[in-house]
Amino acid sequence: MNQPLQDSASRTFEALQPSLVRLAYRMMGSVADAEDIVQTAFMRWNTIEHKDVRNSEAYLRRVVTRLCLDAMRTIRRRREVYVGEWLPDPIIDEEPQEDVSISLMLALERLSPLERAVFLLHDVFGVSFEEIATSIDRSPTAARQLASRARSNLRNAHKRYEVEKTRGIEIAAAFYEASRSGNIEDLRLMLTEDVSLHADGGGNRPTIRHPIHGFDEVLAVFQQFADVFRKTSSTLLRVVTVSGLPGIITREADGEIQTTALEIENDLIRAIYVIRNPEKLRHLSGHL
Repeated sequence: MNQPLQDSASRTFEALQPSLVRLAYRMMGSVADAEDIVQTAFMRWNTIEHKDVRNSEAYLRRVVTRLCLDAMRTIRRRREVYVGEWLPDPIIDEEPQEDVSISLMLALERLSPLERAVFLLHDVFGVSFEEIATSIDRSPTAARQLASRARSNLRNAHKRYEVEKTRGIEIAAAFYEASRSGNIEDLRLMLTEDVSLHADGGGNRPTIRHPIHGFDEVLAVFQQFADVFRKTSSTLLRVVTVSGLPGIITREADGEIQTTALEIENDLIRAIYVIRNPEKLRHLSGHL
């Protein structure tokens, strides 16, 4: 390929790269895996005759989708032996994005890989069923059926709780103060009766191994943490949007960072998501 065509192809890929990474992340739930897949797509892009590609965006989207579907077989086996609860990598946003919320990403895990791909491509990225059909080697009718099944499976699994951004920041900051000071009485006033606590350490850092459900049970865990926090230090680095939810980034006593995201309903916290696994936090260095 001559140099002007190569340069044009590189610019085309560079312009599309952010949307390709967004798609791959929503398929995989892992920033590192998404970046690896998009890098593989780039290498393939460099080996083809670009003059034969009529729609670069559709072509690259198809390549990324197929790479994700292939990778998900290995990823799902890896998660079956994952130590503790698996949570998707945290994404730090200036503005909340509904389609990366932790609750939706966890709900997507319940879909088959094909259902997940079709739902994301059509309902999130607005891709036509005709294009999707070529990406997954199915007919447009089959793609529509997969999307319908996905929506049905997600209908009861995912509910979006709206909270005004400034109010979400206030609640996240107040949660940090109450939980880290050991002020259980203040924390008690912040939680719903059916609150749940989720944490992902990946076996690399100590944390709870299974979700904790219920007001009394979650408070008991924070009561235990209070004794630890009195002896160690935790630094609040930023109050941010974490994976579409109000949250915080902190540096803990061991020098490692962690993220905490809060699902809020009617000004009360109904779910707490803590990620401590360093492998899932490396990409956040630019946000500190």
